[in-house]
Parts: sequence; C-alpha cells; structure tokens
Amino acid sequence: MAKSLDELASNGLIDPGWARALAPVGPRIAEMGDFLRAETAAGRGYLPSGDRVLRAFGAPLDEVRVLIVGQDPYPTPGHPIGLSFAVDPHVRPVPRSLANIYRELADDLGLPTPDHGDLTPWSEHGVMLLNRVLTVRPGAPASHRGMGWEEVTDHAIRALVARGTPLVAILWGRDAQNLRPLLGDTPVIESAHPSPLSASRGFFGSRPFSRANALLEAQGGEPVDWRLPATPSTRHPVARSAE
Repeated sequence: MAKSLDELASNGLIDPGWARALAPVGPRIAEMGDFLRAETAAGRGYLPSGDRVLRAFGAPLDEVRVLIVGQDPYPTPGHPIGLSFAVDPHVRPVPRSLANIYRELADDLGLPTPDHGDLTPWSEHGVMLLNRVLTVRPGAPASHRGMGWEEVTDHAIRALVARGTPLVAILWGRDAQNLRPLLGDTPVIESAHPSPLSASRGFFGSRPFSRANALLEAQGGEPVDWRLPATPSTRHPVARSAE
C-alpha cells in the first residue's frame, strides 16, 4: 500500500476527491500502511491485497448515493476484494451472508441472482461498500479491529454526510447501527444483519434496495441500478493472497 494519499490517487488506487476528503486522517492511513508492512515482515500478512485495501474509496466521492457498512474483510485468502460483503469472482459458493443479500434482492426487486459474489457494479453505480475495518489477518476474523482503521472510516462517513447531497445509509446489524450518530440527518435503513444467524430476525423482508431508491428520489436524487450481471466482468483482476 502506497504511503501518501497523493501517491494513492496518482496510482489510481483512490479517487482524487476522496484523497482530499481523507487528508485530515492521512497520517493515520500512513501509520496503518506501516502496520501492514510490519505484519508482512513478521510473516503474518494481511487481507485484502495491498492494492485493494482502500478500494472502497476508488469510486468518485461525489457520486456516492448509498452507503452500506460492513465489519471487516473476509479472512480467507483470495476472497476479499476491498468492498464490504463482496468476494472475488472465482469464489464458490458465495458467503452465506451474501447469499442472503441476493435472496432479499430477488424478493425486493425481482432481480435474478448472479452466480458470483463480485459487487463491483454496485460500487460503479453510486453504492459505497465500506468495511469499518479495512484489513484482517488471514484466518483471524476481527484481528485488526482497534488498530486504527476506525478513525479513517468514521471520518469517511462524516465526509459523505458533509457533502449535503442525496445519501441513504443501509446499516445491517448492531455494529453498523452503532455508527448512526455519525450520519446526522441522513436517512437510514436498519435491519438485522444478513448473517444466517440473524437474517430471519428482520433482514428478510426489509426491502432495503427499493426503500433506498425511494429515499433517494425523495431527496431529488437518482435511484441506484441494483442489477448485477449473471457472470462477473473479466476486467476486474483476480484477488491475490495476502502480501
């Protein structure tokens, strides 16, 4: 992972608008880069690969209309791609939480279920898929919580709100819902987490996709195209194991 926000933007790893918005937490991002290099030097590694750690900030800040907050990346090498809930196109079967998201997408909007877990098209259509913690040690869920990423992602959420443009936040589960104070007057859709342990307790039937579009239109914004291709695009590189 590059050290400076300017370098990240010049390398095409984050949007220039996000580089400016994240400037106040630039020192923390640099510290996290040092932490990840130390993890690699110690033989522990991290996920996702370095070029994907900040991938949630790759789409233009000005175009974000929906925020979906996750917890931290999948801890299985080759799975996480830097977007919350998404996995590399080759992963089969998709994680159970994502399978439940697809089930609700079909029930809500009548859309077909893709055969992959790559949510890149959503990120290209105004949906920010942001994990609260951006990295994880392979095989060790939640291992990087409390290391510093929360300062970065909390600031990012505040930056989204500060734009004053149409925005809807989708918060699944208690961890995500704890972020509601950061969202000010932003319309929020809350439900249980799509995990198999909780999906039947309020996630199924919550219709987050149609509700998000209705809330966007009520703000004068454009609805999101939630369709996903049946097969993944070949233009997105296959994820590597931890660096």
